[in-house]
Amino acid sequence: MTRYFNRRDQRDQRRGLRRNSTPAEQKLWRYLRAGQLGTKFRRQYSVDVYVIDFYAPQWKLAIEVDGGFHFSDEAEDHDRERTVYLKSFGITVLRFTNRDVLDNVDAVVQRIEQMAPSRQITSP
Repeated sequence: MTRYFNRRDQRDQRRGLRRNSTPAEQKLWRYLRAGQLGTKFRRQYSVDVYVIDFYAPQWKLAIEVDGGFHFSDEAEDHDRERTVYLKSFGITVLRFTNRDVLDNVDAVVQRIEQMAPSRQITSP
């Protein structure tokens, strides 16, 4: 399992990302932590070379909170490739902007909750 998921060689990178999370990530985490939505979410979870902002292993649901640098053509191409790669593991990716989270976190949480009933419970 560690061949692709949460590899040890990325531990410091994941830890650093958690320590330096954006205000939007911090705000959303308050709603996702401790199983508040019916499943456990993990912060800064890695799948192969990619680190996902939030991941619910039971639902195979990745949540990405994108800042301004994600809106260049190059970054959008990279994000598309990343999403396709994560889908190859059966992972569904939901993307929100920092502004979505900061301005209307309730709508973001509602969208995440809408995914819950449609997700199959599986392992990583």
